[in-house]
Amino acid sequence: MDADRTQGGIRLPEGSWWDWDVVDWNAGRLTLAAGYDLTYHHGLELVFSDPFFVNCPSAFHEPAFRAPSPEEIGRLTRRFGEEPPVVVAFQADAGGQEPVPCLIAAERLDIVEESVLRYWREDAAPGQRFAPWVRSPDR
Repeated sequence: MDADRTQGGIRLPEGSWWDWDVVDWNAGRLTLAAGYDLTYHHGLELVFSDPFFVNCPSAFHEPAFRAPSPEEIGRLTRRFGEEPPVVVAFQADAGGQEPVPCLIAAERLDIVEESVLRYWREDAAPGQRFAPWVRSPDR
């Protein structure tokens, strides 16, 4: 797609992806969400299926994605016995004085661009996605 840009081996759609946080994390999936302001919604998700190594803060800003270094790949390969199918590396502002190095290894990565509301709306369009913690008042 022409609208995509490659950042360190992954392709992100064009957009204002300044703020990021973890919206779902369990044994089978890690989902990072991004937008220009995460108060009410987010528009991008990086969905890692079967993550087996995660080193990143729960919230961060302005990540700079990069290709994983040979040392990072080697360390993961030694730890898990084979090279991971997906390795995503980036530096991000996590509120400290210096950027935090982050590394995620998983079986698969899906990039989903879709508006996801972070609060309940009675008048939401049919099929509107909500963040995992949002519940209708009658539930």
